[in-house]
Amino acid sequence: MSIVTVQLGQCGNQIGFEVFDALFSDSQCSPGFCSKRDNEAYQASCKERFFREEENGVPVARAVLVDMEPKVINQMLTKAAQSGRWKYGQQAHFCQKQGSGNNWAYGYSAHGPRHEESIMNLIQKEVEKCDSLSGFFIIMSMAGGTGSGVGAFLTQKLQDQYSNALKMNQIIWPYGTGEVIVQNYNSILTLSHLYRSSDALLIHENDAIHKICAKLMHLKQISFSDLNQVLAHQLGSVFQPTYSAEGSLRYRRNPLGDLMENLVSHPEFKLLSVRNIPQMSENSLAYSTFTWTGLLKHLRQMLISNAKMEEGIDWQVRPPLSGLLPPGKTSLHKEPRFNTSLANLVILRGKDVQSADLEGFRDPALYTSWLAPVDAFNVWKTQRAFNKYEKSATLVSNSQFLVKPLDTIVGKAWNMFASKAYIHQYTKHGIEEEDFLDSFTLLEQVVASYRNLSLN
Repeated sequence: MSIVTVQLGQCGNQIGFEVFDALFSDSQCSPGFCSKRDNEAYQASCKERFFREEENGVPVARAVLVDMEPKVINQMLTKAAQSGRWKYGQQAHFCQKQGSGNNWAYGYSAHGPRHEESIMNLIQKEVEKCDSLSGFFIIMSMAGGTGSGVGAFLTQKLQDQYSNALKMNQIIWPYGTGEVIVQNYNSILTLSHLYRSSDALLIHENDAIHKICAKLMHLKQISFSDLNQVLAHQLGSVFQPTYSAEGSLRYRRNPLGDLMENLVSHPEFKLLSVRNIPQMSENSLAYSTFTWTGLLKHLRQMLISNAKMEEGIDWQVRPPLSGLLPPGKTSLHKEPRFNTSLANLVILRGKDVQSADLEGFRDPALYTSWLAPVDAFNVWKTQRAFNKYEKSATLVSNSQFLVKPLDTIVGKAWNMFASKAYIHQYTKHGIEEEDFLDSFTLLEQVVASYRNLSLN
């Protein structure tokens, strides 16, 4: 089954390019620890999901590129074509001459409705080229105007038009220090609207990706391209093919459907995070060896201490005994130090993958009391190594990881809203104060629901 990717705004288009490039590069890597036949099945599965073949044999990304300014889209089309390895469809892009000015309301209420027909037609053409549609992967930021405003509008339209297809939004969480003055408004409006129309929100925090670039990749001057390559590696490690069942050598057909089934058991809990280990520069990789025991020990501690990378993990954090709250954590409004999960999926790729012991992730203390580990934990495997890593482990988690950042962003937006700061920039495009209040109410409920995972 195929996934149609919708790349939105500068951020979404730059990340989308790196994702397709990472997927294609990995599919062409040497088979490593699997047979030639197994590797051919892996390549065919990757191609079916993300690429279609043109007559000249160059794979074409199953993607639609949308931005309200032409510069970034033109750069990505050119970069893909010049690679000579894969390209974007000739007609699969839409751009205008004027951006959204970092105003969510302008993207959502002006650009979205005005260009709805043109963009939805492009998406329909891409869907018609799929033998079987798994769903949509929508890449966007939530701080600006086009990615966030047009992205929220289009996700709603996709829900209306393709109600049976799954929608996963990959969202870039803005730097805590701020990129644009109204980013908190844009963020709460984006999140609240997507919570109504998307099936899952896969969140990447800019601050966390930046730290990975600095501490693990040892980069001195970090560019957007560096950040996006780390993101693309993490996303590739989730979406590349894995076996459909323990002991099977057949690859699973419906990656989005399987992800949702394993991770989103309730519509009130849609926030997903990705952790990937190991992640390092190619120079360091040449001198490193890994065991499944070591990788999984680190990955489990990253989960329960809510660390985004293996460096700087807090090893003092322990699961509460028998699912009881640790002392001093009885208040709903105290941040849980221990990161309680609703569901976890571990994806293992590489050498001796069948020998990996995952019992640590089946510990009931890791999960909310109303879900048994047998329902809350899943594992996907393949002997096919990912990228240049002999062994790699990825954790996709539905947990309390975003309680604090979400609470912070809602609080900052509320403080601005209470003093009516910049509200006129939104009301002039038809977003009323009631829309803000609805967003606050919905997101405060999301925060409360995730906090409650720690309670019996």
